Formats: sequence, structure tokens, C-alpha cells
Amino acid sequence: MIRAALFVSAALLASACTATGNTERSAATGAVLGGVAGAVIGNNVGDGDAGTGALVGAAVGAAAGAYAGCVQDGRCGGDVNRRQRYDERSGRYYFQDPRSGQYFYENGEPYP
Repeated sequence: MIRAALFVSAALLASACTATGNTERSAATGAVLGGVAGAVIGNNVGDGDAGTGALVGAAVGAAAGAYAGCVQDGRCGGDVNRRQRYDERSGRYYFQDPRSGQYFYENGEPYP
């Protein structure tokens, strides 16, 4: 049980300190929540091993959180509609790259 508490504390500190995108923050939050839930479930089910339950719960929570954050960042989750604006002058669609803030046509050419 002490190992699980140490693991949860370390994961909580890591999630509080991250200054990166939603993927990393959500993965850390998922690991913390999954670790706590796994420890509780592992303690009450089967042979009562809270440590193993915390590790399994943290792994599942981290994976689910990373995917949720990736979808939130617009990098995962199927076909992303990149058509944001239509340039009547050129008759083409263009979009803004969320990372750089620059505008590009659909084929990747820079928008003037």
C-alpha cells in the first residue's frame, strides 16, 4: 500500500508540473486517477493486492488519458477537417497550423 501511495504522489506531482500539451497532461492525470482506482479495486477484489491494482490502473488510465488529450489537441481521432477558410481570390481553402500559427493552403503551400 505504501508503494501505491508513493507512485500516486509522484504521478500527481508530475501532472502538476507539466507545461506541455493536452496529451501529456491528460496522460499524467489518467495515471493518477487510474492508480487510485486500481489500488481501491485491487484491495477489495481477488487476493487484495493494492499495489498490482494501482500499477494496472495507472497504465490503463495513462493510455486512456493520452488518447483523450491527443484527440483534444486535434492530432488523433480520424479524419480532421482542415478546411477552415475559403480564399475567394484564389478559389482555394486554407487553414491555420495550430502549432506554428501560420496559414497554409490544403496542399501545404504557404498562404500569402
